[in-house]
This record gives sequence, C-alpha cells and structure tokens, in this order.
Amino acid sequence: MSEQAGYSPSFKRPAEIMRMRRKRARSEAGLVASPSGQGSAANPGQSGSSPACVRPFSPGPLFTQTRSGGGVKRRNPFANIENTYNSPKKRLVIYSDDDHADVSDAAKPKKWTETEGESDASTGKVHQSSLPFSERLIEAEKQEKQQVSSKKCLTFSEDDSLFDEDVKEEEKSPLLKSPQASAPASIAPPVCREYPADWSLKTRLLFTSPLPLSWAEQPKAQEEALGLSQHCRGHYSTLPHSVPDPRSCSELRCAFQQSLVYWQHPSLPWMSLFPRINAERNFAGKSTPWAQDPALQQSLMSEWSVSLSSLYSLLKARLCPYFYLCSYQFTVLFRASGLGGSGSITALLSPTTRGLREAMKAEGIEFSLPLVEERRKSREQQSPAVQRQDEDGDEYSVLKDGDECQGDNEREEDDYGDDEDGSLSWLKEMGVEDKIKKPDSLSIQLRKERHSVSLDHKPESVVCVEGTHTFTLINFLINCKSLVAGAGSQAGLPPTLLAPTSFKGATMHTLKARSVNAKTQVGSSYQDISSLEITGPVLPSSLHAITTLLRPAQKGGFSAALYTHAPTAVMNTHTTKQPSVGGSGDLSGCGLHPATVQQLQQPSSLGKTALRQITMTNYNYTWKN
Repeated sequence: MSEQAGYSPSFKRPAEIMRMRRKRARSEAGLVASPSGQGSAANPGQSGSSPACVRPFSPGPLFTQTRSGGGVKRRNPFANIENTYNSPKKRLVIYSDDDHADVSDAAKPKKWTETEGESDASTGKVHQSSLPFSERLIEAEKQEKQQVSSKKCLTFSEDDSLFDEDVKEEEKSPLLKSPQASAPASIAPPVCREYPADWSLKTRLLFTSPLPLSWAEQPKAQEEALGLSQHCRGHYSTLPHSVPDPRSCSELRCAFQQSLVYWQHPSLPWMSLFPRINAERNFAGKSTPWAQDPALQQSLMSEWSVSLSSLYSLLKARLCPYFYLCSYQFTVLFRASGLGGSGSITALLSPTTRGLREAMKAEGIEFSLPLVEERRKSREQQSPAVQRQDEDGDEYSVLKDGDECQGDNEREEDDYGDDEDGSLSWLKEMGVEDKIKKPDSLSIQLRKERHSVSLDHKPESVVCVEGTHTFTLINFLINCKSLVAGAGSQAGLPPTLLAPTSFKGATMHTLKARSVNAKTQVGSSYQDISSLEITGPVLPSSLHAITTLLRPAQKGGFSAALYTHAPTAVMNTHTTKQPSVGGSGDLSGCGLHPATVQQLQQPSSLGKTALRQITMTNYNYTWKN
C-alpha cells in the first residue's frame, strides 16, 4: 500500500508531494475527459478491473459503477483521508512575509461530509450530494486551485524553498505585506545635515571612527601657534568636502587646535575650577590661602566683578555670543540677542531655591519659570478647572513686582483666612472649638509656601530673565553674599566664568585631546577603530567646531558619546517671550564660525534634556537625547 502513488502513510518531502499532485492532476484530467474508462490507464497504480472515476484505496463508503465487466471496489479499511496526499489539511500552506505559516479563512480546508455540496433553492446552485464522492473531491480540488491562484499565495517549491509565483509586489494582498513594504515608496527618511543646538556644558567627549584619529593630537609648534592666533583674530580656514590625508593637512590640524580654545576666570593652576556643583571632593586637600584671609577674598571678588562686567559689556555689543557663570550652588547662562531664537539678551539660571527667587524679586528682577509655565498651559488646554489646584508651584510662573505671588497668597488666605475667627468659624458652629487644637500662624505660612519650596533644586526651578533685567541680574550677582561659599572646600572662591572669546582678566585654556587605537567586536571578528577623547568644559561652540572638522577628516562617518554636566541640561529650555526678528541677530563680529552662529541662532528643540550621542553616516546626522 505504501508503494501506491496515491497513498502516503508516512512523511513525504514537499518535492515528492508536488510531483504526486501533478500526476494526480493529469490522471484526473484524463478521467474527466473519458468517463467510459479510457482515462483509467493514466491513473498510476490502478488496475484494469477497477471502476472508472474511483481513486484506488480511497477512504469512504463503497461505490459501484455501471460498467460492463466491472466489479465492485472494496473499501480500504486502513485508509484515512487525513494521511493521503489529497487530504484537506495538506492542500494549502500559506507563508506570510514574517515566516509564520498561516491559513487564510477563504482557503481553509473544508470538512467533507455526505451532505456537503447541497445548496438552498434560493441560491440557484445545483445540489452536489447526488454526485459520486470521487467526482466531488475532483470538483472541490479544482475550486481550491482557483482560489489559490487568485490569491497568489506562496507554497513549497521543488527544492524545498519558498518561491513567489511571479507576482508583483503591488498585486499581493495587503495582509501578506510587511509594514516596510506597505509604506509608500516616496516617503524617505529625513536627511539631517545638522544636529540641534545643545546649550549644556559637556565634561567629556568620546569620538570613534573606523578611520584613524591620530591626526588630532601632538600638533607641531607652528600649527599650535597658528591655531591660537586664528582663534584670537577670529579667522577660520575653508576645508574641502573630504580631506584625503588628515595627518599631512596643516590647515585641518590648525583649525582643530583653534576649536579647543576657551577662556576662563579665575585661573588657579593647582586646581580645576569646573565643575563647581557637588565638586567638594575635587577641592579637598588643595591649598586655599584665601580661606582664612578676608583681604585676599576681597581682592579676588574685585577682580571677578571686573571680569563679569567686561563680559556683559561684550555680550551687549554682540562681541561675545554667550558666557557661563558657575557657582557652587547654581549655573547661569547669558546669551546675546539673536541666539536661541530670542530677540533680546536672555539669562537662564538653574537650579534655584525659593530664597534665591525671593531675593531676586526683592531686587526688582522680573523673571519667569519656563517649564512651569509650559506645564500650566498644557493643563489649561486639557482641563481649565485644575488651574487652582497645582502642586508644582505654578504660582511662580510669572512673577512681576510680586503681583502674581500676591494673588496666590490671597487665594491661600481664602482657604485659611486672615484671622483665626474667620478661618475657624465653622468649628464654633459645630461646638467643638475648644476640643480641637488651632493651627498657629507658622503652620499656616508653611502651608502656603509648600508649593514654591517643592521646586527647589529641581530642573523645573530654572529661571529665565530677559531684556534689561539681565543687567539688574548682573548687579545682583556681584552684590549677592550667598554667591560665594562661606564654609567648606570652596569657601571664599569666586564663581568660574567661561566664555568662547577673550575678556578682561581671562586666561586662555585649551581642552585636552587624546587619541587611542582600539578593537571592537563585529560579529565573530574584531575590527580596528580609532577613538579621540576630549576632556574639559566643552562649550556649545567648541562642540560644533570639532564635529565640523571631523566631517571632512573622517569621510563623513563617526560617532560621539557626550557626557553632560547634569545641572546644565535644562539650559536647552526654549523661551519664546521675545522672538528674534530680522536684524536682531547680527553676530558677525562675535568671533565664532558663521556655521556655528547659524546653529546657535535656532530655537532649542531639546527641552530640558541634552544630547547624549551623535552619529554621522554618509555626511548625515542622527542623535539621541
């Protein structure tokens, strides 16, 4: 029985099944063409005494045919329709694009019964229950072949592989397409020639590239001198789109030295003055002669005040694009008009405390909390009824002459009352006034201030000062007693001033660059890569200048890991109170490259986050924040 062509009790390879199906199709075509018995010889394995149109060893009831000399076909008691090659479960296998076998609802195998094929009289179809079982199988197989050909599905080929029946991609069913195939071909991924401006300070940069980066270290004395001279004069070299040999390109090496320069005050060679927040360990054990000498502290603060005033004058004249003030408690970023999408001088201060905000308000400095204001606007759009119950200190979103804060205090007083009789009058009505302890005025005041105190030392506490109030902020910082630590390892040390251009009392510094060759695992092999590590206070203009030089030097392919000074990540907050207009951003004399100025003029799109990784592939940027 196992040698019969129409019987398959054991597992058969798909190629053999396909061969048997083709043989069976030819034999059935012969049977249909000559029902009187001429086609019976074409059926393999069938004897001459077998009745026509009856499959050998076919499972099912006995059938008799009116044929001269024909006998009665005995039913095979061991045959089962499930283990034959023509069983419904083995007829159709559809493979989707994700390599999972599915059976469509329209092509699912039907369970044949004796009553199948009968149709209602209203449909007009012919009843098939009167036809022989073998003819019904033949008719059903033809219908399923038509369904399969109309669906253009995938099946097994002769060599046990999947093949497509010469169907175009657009003619396939949408259910069989992958999301990438169903997407419009006209939509291409965006091409980013530039990454967004990042106003946070970086402590470390790590560049990696398959091409050597050793050209960036150990400059010649002439190249280093020329790079420092070009930085002081504000001259920039024009490099080609691709540098064939960066090691021998003097212009590239000079420009790289030029991009590493920054200016700092004060400058103490035996200690690092950046970062200042949570950096007590860096100052521990260092010599601090000013800590116990008030006269020396006064001299340091006088020189520092002169440098800060010089920086603000340069900023106002658009000769210095921006600068940072780094104290042991907070960091301030001053930006010239036209940068960051703002049409006026802006200052971002973070993190802040309630005491500092109250002191600024007492000095008449108008400021806002951009992140809190943004959250308030979003909440107003969602549900205006929640405007009063805000647990994140929204009362400080706009503080002008204490009006907003006064209004919030009035709302709190409505809840608690100005006097005890008004606030606790409901206790009298209930008759339990003497049994309940009344809250004192201090508790009521703390209750009122809990919202503003909850913002302290958080990114949401960032303060934005704009316009002429930045000058008032400069005077406030010069006269602020809490700007300098009174105890600890940083006691008596003025804040650090960082700028990309020179100013009075500043010292020129350069970032430290170090190149290392390493190996990285790619699959089962190792690939040589080159890395370049840059440490120090990396300013936004320095980051852009370095990446601009790596573009032609590394043939448009490198990646960079950026390590951000966490308290300055919120400096990317966007302020749109005074948007920049034409002519307000003329920064041609600020000493930066025109491409860098153009990038820094764009409004920040990072929010309170900072860039963590930059990757360039084929001269196009991708980034993560």
